[in-house]
Amino acid sequence: MSWRAHPVLVTGGGGFIGGAIVRRLCSMGLKVRSVSRNHYPALAELGVEQVQGDLADRATVREALDGCGTVFHVAAMAGIWGDPKAFHRSNVLATQNLLAGCRELEVTRFVFTSSPSVSQTDSGCAGGDESQPIPDQHRTDYQATKAQSEKMVLDAYCEALRTVALRPRLVWGPGDPHLLPRLVDRSWSGRLAMVGGGDELIDSSYIENVVDAHVLAADALDQVPSPCAGKAYFISNGEPRSMSTLINQLLSAAGAPVVHKNIPVWLAVFAGTVLEGIWSTLPLKGEPPMTRFLAYQLSTPNWYELGNARRDLGYEPKVSLDEGLDLLAEHWSNKEA
Repeated sequence: MSWRAHPVLVTGGGGFIGGAIVRRLCSMGLKVRSVSRNHYPALAELGVEQVQGDLADRATVREALDGCGTVFHVAAMAGIWGDPKAFHRSNVLATQNLLAGCRELEVTRFVFTSSPSVSQTDSGCAGGDESQPIPDQHRTDYQATKAQSEKMVLDAYCEALRTVALRPRLVWGPGDPHLLPRLVDRSWSGRLAMVGGGDELIDSSYIENVVDAHVLAADALDQVPSPCAGKAYFISNGEPRSMSTLINQLLSAAGAPVVHKNIPVWLAVFAGTVLEGIWSTLPLKGEPPMTRFLAYQLSTPNWYELGNARRDLGYEPKVSLDEGLDLLAEHWSNKEA
């Protein structure tokens, strides 16, 4: 029986990616439940059943999973800095609890939102695929805990619980509360600069394409045997552009000043090293403005082949970057009106 015939759970349904998945599932006529720490009026308006609680709590997980046939596990603690215990609780323990709950309550399909950063190294990636190994060490707790969580999800695959992981790269679009607002704020304040020349190619993902990938992954898990079960897939628009080009196009869509300044890579790495030391020593709030991870991420290529996703999931980005930028500009124009 198709996964669409049963209620679906989306973790983190109040977030950017999770919310977009919820809206799509509702538009498909599915019965959707979301679990988050907070209550979201926008989800209530869609008729989404909401469970409030912490996924690190097994009772919350049981309540959220009860009666569902498929899980889209999107919720995560993201960021380049923070308490290692908090990352472990939000990412690893939450995933452990969900997988255990799925086994106990006979939930049969599990689509995990992972991250390309699980395989990222200081040298970046130029056209690699999912065969590249996961490094033993990561520069951030986010990478390390997402890598651990992804491994648990893929290792959990069996006929009773079919699992798949998606690694969407740099997700953006209308309603993004994270990436673009931060870029716009730094652009207007003059605190934004390219690391190196900004010439390295990077991938990014328009939000609706990422939602497509999640739905396609669930569809593929219906197949017996499934071509995607127990595997991970890079997801993007498949249109690598230079860092400077993409960032400035996003800023232009939001009506913000483009970036002309740049700093040498060595200086960014040095600054990241110093600032990491300061933030580790002093009780400072928030994230350091630069870290070594961020310096390398901004100065190295990061784009991936989509051949496996195309073959196994039938994934093809429907909204091009230029079309997405037009939609983003329209959104920001209406937002400012």
